[in-house]
Amino acid sequence: MPRIKSFDENVVLQKAMNLFWKKGFYATSMQDLVTHLQINRASIYDTYGDKMQLFLQAFAHYRKTSLSDLKTFLYSQNSVKEGFKKLFLSIAEEVETDKDSKGCFVVNTTTELTAHDDVIKSIIQDNQRMFISLFLDHLKTGVENGEISPEKDLESLALFLFTLNNGLKVLNRTNTSKKDLRKMVENALTILD
Repeated sequence: MPRIKSFDENVVLQKAMNLFWKKGFYATSMQDLVTHLQINRASIYDTYGDKMQLFLQAFAHYRKTSLSDLKTFLYSQNSVKEGFKKLFLSIAEEVETDKDSKGCFVVNTTTELTAHDDVIKSIIQDNQRMFISLFLDHLKTGVENGEISPEKDLESLALFLFTLNNGLKVLNRTNTSKKDLRKMVENALTILD
């Protein structure tokens, strides 16, 4: 008779995501996972597979949640320009709220794993395409409502905004001052005028 799992798989996946996010893939050992997730090694392997499979599931969960939250946030704003400004200023605020200096799980994974793993590199590239596509769609809304000039190269702007997004998240890990980050956001977003 198969054993009944005594843990919530989604809760454990969330815990694994937070641990990988904080420590990175290589610095997280199987023993770290056993201790942090409070389930035995066999249960981890039976439910999620090996360490890489667990990492990929946790990473997919993070990316899906982040993209959904970003989409909800941007489309809840009355103004496209103000929406982008609020988004990037909120990232600048994270320099004070991210006490563990975790930064962005995607950015962290990009720097840690893409040079050595083609699967991760492909996932990162797909994530980039999805974010740029979301930014591009939102910029098109700005053109439609008259906030952004139709003469602008929207595809280049979407890539620029994606780069700004990731750059801010990297700078948060270095504890760059909130004041400097806010100035950078203000200056960078003049490109939408």
